[in-house]
Parts: sequence; structure tokens; C-alpha cells
Amino acid sequence: MAAARKAKRVAALQPGFLNLNSSTDASQEFSSRRRRVNRNKKKNWNKHIDVNDVEDFLEDVRNQERKTGGVLSEQADDHLFFLDIGKPPTAKPKVDPVDEKGRKGKSRPLRIDLILQHDSLIPPPKDVCSYQQPNAKKLRRIAQRAEQLAAKGKVPRRQKLLLKRLQVEPKSHTTATEANNNPNRDYYDIWGQEVKETADPWYLEQTRKRLIKRPQRLNKKPSVLPAVEVIAPGGSYNPDFLSHQALLQEAHDVEVKKKKVEDKIERQLQFNKQDQATEVSNFKEVVQGLIEESGEEDEGPPHDGEDEDVAGGAISLAEKKTERQRKKEKAEKIKEQRRLAEKRQTLQRQQLFQLRSIKSSLKLLEQRARMRQKRRKEKMAALKAQPRRLGKLKYQAPDMEVQLSDELAGSLRQLKPEGSVLKDRFKSLQKRNLIEPRERAKFKRRHKLKYVEKRAFRDVS
Repeated sequence: MAAARKAKRVAALQPGFLNLNSSTDASQEFSSRRRRVNRNKKKNWNKHIDVNDVEDFLEDVRNQERKTGGVLSEQADDHLFFLDIGKPPTAKPKVDPVDEKGRKGKSRPLRIDLILQHDSLIPPPKDVCSYQQPNAKKLRRIAQRAEQLAAKGKVPRRQKLLLKRLQVEPKSHTTATEANNNPNRDYYDIWGQEVKETADPWYLEQTRKRLIKRPQRLNKKPSVLPAVEVIAPGGSYNPDFLSHQALLQEAHDVEVKKKKVEDKIERQLQFNKQDQATEVSNFKEVVQGLIEESGEEDEGPPHDGEDEDVAGGAISLAEKKTERQRKKEKAEKIKEQRRLAEKRQTLQRQQLFQLRSIKSSLKLLEQRARMRQKRRKEKMAALKAQPRRLGKLKYQAPDMEVQLSDELAGSLRQLKPEGSVLKDRFKSLQKRNLIEPRERAKFKRRHKLKYVEKRAFRDVS
């Protein structure tokens, strides 16, 4: 602290330094004797240390910077002085400007504007935050990469996508809103299903008032079956004989299939009655292992030592082949390879004379492939008409409504009603894959019913 204060005093006493504060006198400051205080203690640091001279010096420097733009001792002479060359040449008289109210004269600024005007020559401090840019390092790297690609004559991928988007004509989603008093506007049905959107699409999307776009899969029917299936001609109240017999045969085939399925289940579950457990077999099973059976143990087969001799004789060491045998095997191997190569070439030459048969076989294979594709397409088309598995239950077709020959009625008055329209529509929805097959919920009574005889019942009885 003392060294800094001494340096300031030395700078102030230099001949080139101009002190603009006339109230301070350096001779008086140095003549006064300061009080000696122990500065090793912390409590005396700010209490008995005089820093007025440093503050006056700094204030004087700040005053010079505000009025002249810097310390006078450091500025050049051209900035402080100017050359007086006499009276300037007369210029043409200027036309007095006219203000807003039409009065001639110089337009002087208001006093309040002069007060608020910035009169300091010190430039404002540089705002570092205004020069900062988010992701500056990443953007700099992207710019360097773009310069490298431009030097190679290539276009960046992002610029390619932008050019591709600019080539496509943008679709205008916004429509002009019609006025309510326009007599030529379209008629709007308030009870209709369609919603007339007159607001901004972005506003409707943000406020959740815009309808959700319908998926394309919902525009397709889940089944090719019609909503109402027309019954066969044999199901009318007064059918002809042949159509009625055909309907009876169809119902008979359905019952035969059901009977086959039931018989198959019975065959799988049936068992031999002779294998049925009896009291004697159950008793034997219970006491098994508790009673020791008295009998001689089965003697094992006699031990023969011939097997060991046979096993030992089977192991024989391979004899080492001679040089003549190896050469003979190599020659036979080369001969066999040559024979196979000649056979392969012969087959290839013979195939040239079999081009017609090969073409016919290829045509036959193509025809079979087309037939398989046709059968596969027919199978897929048939599966579209069948109900799919939508839940844990399987679709059960309802029983056919068929009347026997002796039950036919001659007129509508004598016709007996069969089936239910509600059940028929419910099954139709299941068959067309609109709802999943389901069963009636089983109601289980929690408490038992309680029967009570009331007095009125007793009086009547």
C-alpha cells in the first residue's frame, strides 16, 4: 500500500502532470505529520490508514479522461493545440430552416435533451455477452467443413436438402376467412358431421380443436363380407323342393362335421376297461415293498474270459506303407480325378443336344409356379372372408335356421318365427371383424336368496 501511494505521489509531482483539482495542495499534505500506528494488527488496517491522496489522484485522472478523453500528459500536441490562421473565408449565407410550425430560424435542441446528452469522452465498456454466440465452436467447425467442401467443388448435404425443398412448390394450407355478411358464402349445416374450420390451422392445432387425421387403414373394410347376408332360396317360407333339399344337405354336412369332431375327442379320451383299477390292484399297489419276497436271487450269466481275448486281438497296429504303395495310391487318385473330369465334360457336351427337353422342363416349372401363385392368391382371398382371431375366444358360427319338410308352412300366417334379429346382428359384427367374439358374463350371486312369508300371504292362504 505504501509503495503504491509513493508511486502516485511521485507521478503527481512530475512537471508534465496537470492537476485539475485546485482544492488540493501537495505541500500541505506532505507537511502534516501522520500518526504512527502499528500496522501489523488487522484492526488498524482500515482505521488509521489515510488513502485520501490516492483517491484524489484517481479522481483527477477520471476527470481528465471524461473531459479530454485521456490524461493530458500522455496526449499529443496536435490534440491539445491548434494553429490560428486568422478569420475563415466568408461562406454563402445559409437559408434558415423552417421548423414544423412554419417558423424560420435555427432549430435549437431543448434544454432537457442537452441535460440528458452524454458528455463524457470515455467510450462505453464493451459488452462481452453481446458478442457471445451459443454453439460457437460447433458453428465454426461446420463453417470450416463447408469451406473444405467448397474448395473440392462439393455441396454440403444440408444445402442439398434445402435446395430440394425449395424446388418443391409449397402448399398453401391457410385459407382466407369469409365474412359473416357475405351473401355468396356456402350454406353451413350445424347438425352435420363435418366441422367447418375457419380459424388458423396452427391455432387449432395448439388449442386441440383440430380433428385428428383419420388413418388410411380405417378407410378399408376389415372384411369383404356384406353387412346383411341373404339366406339361400331354400330358407323361404314356401320354397321349391330342390332348393329346400340343397339347404337340408348343407345343414346335414355341418352336423356331420360337428359329430366327427365329437367322436375324435371321445376316441382320444377313451381307455381300456380291463385296465381299470380294482380293489385287489389298489391293495397290491399299497403293500408293494412292505412284504419280503422269499426267492432265490437270479444268478448272473457265467463269466467267460474269451471276450477279453477277442477284444485284445481286435486291436492291431497299422503297418507302415512302403514307397511303392504310396506311389501306386497317388497314381490311382490322379487317374480317378481324370476320369471324373472327362465324365463331366462328356455330360456338358451331351447337354447341348438336350436344349429342347431343358426348355420344356423350364416351361413346366414356370407353369407349376404360376399355379402355386394362383392357389396362394385364392387362399388369401378366401381367408379375407373368414373371421380373424381378435380376442381370446374363437368365433363360433350360429346354427343354421332350417325347417324340415313336415314343418314347412304354406302361408305367412302359419309360419313359426325362428331366431332373433338382435343375435343375428351381433354375430354379423363378429363375423365381419368389427368386434371380438365374447360370451355372456356369468353372474354369481354373492348372498343367498332369503324367502319370507308376509302377512298378506298368510291371510289369503
